[in-house]
Amino acid sequence: MILYFYDLVFKTKKDFNRKKRRFYYRLNKLNLPKNYWLNKSVLLIPDKDEYVVDQFFKEYKKSEREIKIYKIFTTSIEEI
Repeated sequence: MILYFYDLVFKTKKDFNRKKRRFYYRLNKLNLPKNYWLNKSVLLIPDKDEYVVDQFFKEYKKSEREIKIYKIFTTSIEEI
């Protein structure tokens, strides 16, 4: 499993609204199952979908540059 943490960085309120809306619109177009979402800024992806999600984040970062993305490879996760 792969855990993605991402954070959108904004300079103004106007940027916040526009870029957040665009980001989630593009992310939703990937048609990821709802159980991949742990919360609004964390995705838990099986290894088989790594390429699709990596490509999305690479393209988005290239076009917007106001995102921080962290990728963690994990073997198990436990909810406390």
